[in-house]
Amino acid sequence: MKSAVVIGAGFGGLALAIRLQSAGVQTTIVEARDKPGGRAYVWEKDGFVFDAGPTVITDPPCLRELWALSGRSMDDDVTLAPVMPFYRLNWPDGTNFDYSNDEPQLTAEIAKLDPVDVDGYRRFLEYSTGVYTEGYEKLGHVAFLDFASMIKAAPSLMKYQAWRSVYSIVSSYVKHPKLREALSFHTLLVGGNPMKTSSIYALIHKLEKDGGVWFAMGGTNKLIAGMVTHFERLGGLLRLGDPVASIDTLGDRATGVTTRSGWSVAADAVASNADIMHSYRDLLKGSRSAQRTRARLERKSYSPSLFVVHFGVRGTWPGIPHHMILFGPRYKGLLDDIYQHGVLAEDFSLYLHHPTVTDPSMAPEGHSTFYVLAPVPHQGKLPVDWSEIGPILEKRILDEIGRRLIPDIHDRIVTKFHYAPSDFTADLNAHLGSAFSLEPTLLQSAYFRVHNRDDHIPNLYFVGAGTHPGAGIPGVVGSAKATARIMLEEAR
Repeated sequence: MKSAVVIGAGFGGLALAIRLQSAGVQTTIVEARDKPGGRAYVWEKDGFVFDAGPTVITDPPCLRELWALSGRSMDDDVTLAPVMPFYRLNWPDGTNFDYSNDEPQLTAEIAKLDPVDVDGYRRFLEYSTGVYTEGYEKLGHVAFLDFASMIKAAPSLMKYQAWRSVYSIVSSYVKHPKLREALSFHTLLVGGNPMKTSSIYALIHKLEKDGGVWFAMGGTNKLIAGMVTHFERLGGLLRLGDPVASIDTLGDRATGVTTRSGWSVAADAVASNADIMHSYRDLLKGSRSAQRTRARLERKSYSPSLFVVHFGVRGTWPGIPHHMILFGPRYKGLLDDIYQHGVLAEDFSLYLHHPTVTDPSMAPEGHSTFYVLAPVPHQGKLPVDWSEIGPILEKRILDEIGRRLIPDIHDRIVTKFHYAPSDFTADLNAHLGSAFSLEPTLLQSAYFRVHNRDDHIPNLYFVGAGTHPGAGIPGVVGSAKATARIMLEEAR
């Protein structure tokens, strides 16, 4: 394999391309949008910088490794700053819980809720450590290409009761309802319902505890920019603003890609960081095997979408931490509405991102940048007209921020806009507007997720949220490591 083309410049596509280019494979990335990043897009508006997507950076070593492959340092291109607390969790009754890896402080926060749960938390941490070792360190970067690989992993999955949900496991260790929410909400950050997502995802707690939570100064977009700089420094080529129209095939081989403008490139291998349904349904229209895969994918369950409000305000807010989770009055009921019933509920739980408390340069002097997101049903469950519903939901969400944090928020807003499920579909070709691709249930994980290499086209590969191990920055960067490994092994 002397050449490869990667479709999409999201975290997964960039990480894979860096690995291939570092190994001497001439790699071209073809990106549909005018900027790299995929879900980690960026807007600059009225002097404010708004990151589109992931803002929580965990496991920095998985990123640093991308530079170390060629003897470079990530610090040359990206500055990471620690975030403390990791999150402030807030409930409607005014209860705050500062969540971090500062053990004495975290113990005190737990004891404030219920001293009895301190011991239960320590036992949960032991469990989280075990699944982290088995599920992330051992299996997170390994491609599950056949069922035999799943059988090998089965004893570990059985040992840690992977058939149970994260919430069920957490509840077996701690009793206070707020602490159960505090230790289970993380699955929402990768598109999973805490009530249904496999308990293996409890590893996220250990991942954060060991590696911390970080922010790229200038925004997540600066991490993307650093990855692009490094990729191009290695000799890689990035083509922007030209959507791929087809993955070209001849017999059972991929031969390259053709874009909407008519430009084409031949390659020994093709890897897609595009949405998995878009890849199979639209880019591989001429492949019978791909259309059979598409039919199977259509029957799977997909993660919810998100409704995101970006806003810049007059004033600074040192009392509002970088990350907040604003829980609503319901937990399981709201999750049922989002994941099962397809209901746009009157209440909501919100994630608030406040980057200017860490990096004031992301807003004009004396101003602040925020975004607030609410998980909402994907368009398959909630087929509404977002041009009509969007402004109404935007106001309701801002009203809630006003009630709980910034009383005169509407008077302070300088600029604002929202991003709805329909935008995920239009901008990212996201199936049903899903923000995280396939839902991370047990039967849609590892071997049961889209394979890192296609089963019928042996030089066609996949990377990103739809493949193993799943969504989130460590997940998609891990998928790049797994995919690169099999690509390079097969090349040798």
